Amino acid sequence: MKQATVWLTCLFMMVIGGLVFWIFSPDLAVLGDGNRVGVIEIRGTIENAQETVKSLKEYRKDSRVKAIVLRIDSPGGGIGPSQELYREVKRTAETKPVVASLGGIAASGGYYVAAATNRIIANPGTITGSIGVIVLFPNFKELLEKIGIYSNIIKSGRFKDVGNPGREMTLEERELMQTTIEEAHRQFIRDVATGRRLTEEEVREVADGRILMGQTALSLGLIDELGNFEDAVNAAASLGHIDGEPDLIYAKKRKYSLLDFLLGSDVSEKVKSQLEGASLFLRYQLPSSGSLF
Repeated sequence: MKQATVWLTCLFMMVIGGLVFWIFSPDLAVLGDGNRVGVIEIRGTIENAQETVKSLKEYRKDSRVKAIVLRIDSPGGGIGPSQELYREVKRTAETKPVVASLGGIAASGGYYVAAATNRIIANPGTITGSIGVIVLFPNFKELLEKIGIYSNIIKSGRFKDVGNPGREMTLEERELMQTTIEEAHRQFIRDVATGRRLTEEEVREVADGRILMGQTALSLGLIDELGNFEDAVNAAASLGHIDGEPDLIYAKKRKYSLLDFLLGSDVSEKVKSQLEGASLFLRYQLPSSGSLF
């Protein structure tokens, strides 16, 4: 009886050990053979850069990861988060190869981030480009007047309530916003030109917000080659001097929230985008990708 108990205990420990090994094996140093390619996914609107920045820093410091693939499926997002990602990707690309794999869409802020990598690979039909800035203020003035709702605004300066949905925008306010947008646009052009080793004049020729297919982007020098995710992995392995088949490891994804389970991840993402990114009204983003209100 005692011997049977010992055997059952050993079997139990082996099962637990196997589960731990299976769950945490991508992070265990004993498995590191120096043939790793880290994969980081950027999906949906770019509202918060923290998780991706954290993954980039981890892969940059991990000597077992020889190269990184950024898989981008994004219409863009807030200027601040997009610029944070651009800077961190550029810093990482100076240490080890970073290859961007553009999926169905990698436009505006999505392309902005890709421009910081060492190489960009897209499908012929990838929607990309859209190098531009947009700000969209809703105007509910007539609706509010019909239902009898009025606002009393007390402000410290004449521009403090720019974009107030309860009134028309003044000419002076419109000129101020246009100046702000043009400055953000110049930053976009400058960073793309730096990342792609193009002149600002070359980038400015197509930086009018137009979307481009991957095939056209290749002819303009905005991407390096046509291909899919596997081609990007192979390119990363080659740049990282990996012999043989690379081991892919994926950055840990965020934990699902109650909102994700109740609404579904796609709807939840849009809701959180409005709640968390409402202040990011100045955007590198396709206007048709969803509500900016």
